[in-house]
Amino acid sequence: MIQRLFKNFTFNPKDDILSGLTVALALVPEAVAFAFVAGIPPLVGLYGAFMMGIVTALFGGRPGMISGATGAMAVVMVYMIQQGNEVGNALATPIENLGLQWLFITLLFVGAIQITAGIFKLGKFVRLIPHPVMMGFVNGLAIVIFLSQLKLFPSLGTEGISFLDNTGDWLTAVFSNSALWIMIGFILLTMGIMYFLPKITKKVPAALVAIVVVASIVIFGKLNMSTVGSFIIDSGGTGLEGGLPTFQFQIFGLLETLEGHWGLIVSTAFILAAVGLIESLMTLNLIDDMTETRGSGNRECVAQGSANILNGLFGGMGGCAMIGQSIINVNSGGRGRLSGAVAAVALLCFVLFGAPLIEQIPIAALVGVMFMVVIGTFAWSSFRILHKIPLADAIVLIAVSAITVWKDLAIAVIAGVIMSALVFAWRNATMIRARKSIKEDGTKVYEIWGPLFFGSIQNFNAKFDVKNDPDRIEIDFIESRINDHSGIEALYTIANKYLDAGKQIKLTHLSPECKALLLKANPNFEQVIESAVDDPRYHVVTDLLDTEV
Repeated sequence: MIQRLFKNFTFNPKDDILSGLTVALALVPEAVAFAFVAGIPPLVGLYGAFMMGIVTALFGGRPGMISGATGAMAVVMVYMIQQGNEVGNALATPIENLGLQWLFITLLFVGAIQITAGIFKLGKFVRLIPHPVMMGFVNGLAIVIFLSQLKLFPSLGTEGISFLDNTGDWLTAVFSNSALWIMIGFILLTMGIMYFLPKITKKVPAALVAIVVVASIVIFGKLNMSTVGSFIIDSGGTGLEGGLPTFQFQIFGLLETLEGHWGLIVSTAFILAAVGLIESLMTLNLIDDMTETRGSGNRECVAQGSANILNGLFGGMGGCAMIGQSIINVNSGGRGRLSGAVAAVALLCFVLFGAPLIEQIPIAALVGVMFMVVIGTFAWSSFRILHKIPLADAIVLIAVSAITVWKDLAIAVIAGVIMSALVFAWRNATMIRARKSIKEDGTKVYEIWGPLFFGSIQNFNAKFDVKNDPDRIEIDFIESRINDHSGIEALYTIANKYLDAGKQIKLTHLSPECKALLLKANPNFEQVIESAVDDPRYHVVTDLLDTEV
């Protein structure tokens, strides 16, 4: 049991440990930034990243995949946390940060939903996601990661003109802002090291070397640059240093504050669970492709749910798989479960012991690492194939990318799957054909080709001429299948029309599954379905195969 549980724990301990340390450094600003997005203390984000990381690394369905606090889930949390804080402030005895306590309670429901999804093996449905949706997903995600890094650039000019602001003389501010150009220089240095070092040696992760080199130059050169510590302080935090996560006993005494708000909690829990699973399963698919191995989506659902319950009980933010950090890990050589475990433990050690050192790491180094992730994540081949693939697939790819940037990953993927499903349904709806012929005895035969389902019933009905057809009709399904209730109803309607007109009708070459489906829906079909004995396509068991048991 233990051997199976920790299968693929490590293939190369050195690579797993070094890549885990690299990922841990990249996790710090991400976890802090997403905590501020959600409106909660940075330590909650770091605790969430630790607990998500350690549980999914050891028990998840994809060795080498990194989980932690994510922006997609943070955005969903905001409204509920704000509502909770308003309720807490309005109580006769005000409760500070009640929204945060509500988040912990919500995470218990999130975990239960995700575990249920894993138990009922819903993770397999990720296989239904078409390739254009996958490409749109990674392209949109790369753009989102890129835009999120721009927020870490210094403000421009003495009046604090935003880097992305179109008002004022921002161009002058850009060229006169030395802090910006120094940061850009170190970002390019980081990217250069990550690009050229693997050409020389792959024994150490290029991202880790780049971070150490840039940090050393900034620290020993006593350069005045934005660091992890200054970023936390500028964002309203007090620092990384903290203790171990503690059990949140108080949440069980706050259930009465949820009276009248259970709808908000449950709806938020379902959205968080869906966002987390979709992002994680999509990331799992991507890492599968990169490593040419296969993970278990159902196992990942259970592990992620367990981690979110742990976050709710011990005061973490919750989260899901992180595609950027997962790619960093895989590209740095982290292929086993050890890499994710090292990243999570290292993150906790930063909080407990290494906060002063980690706070000195320049933001430029981490931005440079993430820019290289963007370059590696974006499916550049999509530009080359865009004019070669079907127009509908190209539209889906572009739409998913745009919706990912505009809304979030979950909405984009759901929209892409729906669009692809509609395109598929439309294409199949137009495929149904009917070849008509007359037998020697005067029976008119309709040989149906193509699937009979809700999208094709209109074309199916148009094939028949009940009024002018002869007295005996045969509908041959040798090249067709009935797929849904709409198809059953269409077939029953046609059969009734011929019977009402006093004509004989037979349905032939129906598969056993189609027969069972039709008879289950309506036993009256038995009078028009040709039996297996009369059907030359089916073999009849003879006494030559009859043996006593």
